[in-house]
Amino acid sequence: MRRCFCFVLFLLCSQAVMSQSLAELEKQLDSLLRKQEKSEFMVGLGYGNNPAYSSKKVADYDRTIEMKTFISPTIGYYHKSGLYASASTYYLFDAIGTPWFEWDFSAGYDYTKDRRFLTGISYTKYIFPDSSDVPATPINNELFAYFYYRDWWVQPGISIDLGWGKVDEKIGPATHSISGNDFNIVAAVRHPFVFADVLKRDDAILLTPSFGLTMGTANYYSNLKAFQYVSRSPKLKWEDRERPRERGDLLGTTSSTNTGFEVRALDFTLNLSYVMGKFTISPSYTVFRPFQGEDKSLMGYFTARVGFSLK
Repeated sequence: MRRCFCFVLFLLCSQAVMSQSLAELEKQLDSLLRKQEKSEFMVGLGYGNNPAYSSKKVADYDRTIEMKTFISPTIGYYHKSGLYASASTYYLFDAIGTPWFEWDFSAGYDYTKDRRFLTGISYTKYIFPDSSDVPATPINNELFAYFYYRDWWVQPGISIDLGWGKVDEKIGPATHSISGNDFNIVAAVRHPFVFADVLKRDDAILLTPSFGLTMGTANYYSNLKAFQYVSRSPKLKWEDRERPRERGDLLGTTSSTNTGFEVRALDFTLNLSYVMGKFTISPSYTVFRPFQGEDKSLMGYFTARVGFSLK
């Protein structure tokens, strides 16, 4: 059960640093429910929304972006040492082209043996099938690391997120390539509340409110963990960034679309997870205020995931 609970929140489609981490949940629930450490396979199913091109028939350079619902099946293996590997795919509803628009493969390590802190690192490879639904991005590799100090009632944390890669696109007879990278730092504070034996013996609820401040670049549309809340907002005008200015300018990456290292947004996330035996359900809601772009009003999004432990 312990890995099920951790696996679900780690794969939650919200800002990763603001979610309760794998390591933290693992430590708390093992102590709470007195479960022994072990290795497990996990399966899960996520729900959320993603920016995608509208089905409205307009010129290619004027395609609008709307939010479309997706589900995300996931499978992973978590070793008791802290090493893990997982794979996810995403199915987009109301898709124009290929509905299976993304595959993710991750591997990482969480260190949880010290009561005062926890830390971890992971690498994710993103594979995007040839789809007309999702804006193109050169970011298909991600290195993510986090650190939390948990000896205080309010737990401060920081994460570092680096994305890089290259994308090729055919425009007429020619193939154009573009390389790019994005870098983000997220500072966060949180406090987890754990409730045992809520509806039955040996079940548990974990409620984690947290605040985060995201600083970094936003040169490209991407799935970086530290910047995912941006992709949940239908108000952000991705078409302005992704629309080519001219043939050969693949992603519109002129000086007017590149950004420097800036304070990007402040957000509040509330994670609620319920664990009962091998089954876990984890809804989450995030409210954020962007500091860049035309629309700086409060925005929000909801995600959820269910998981099952294969013992």
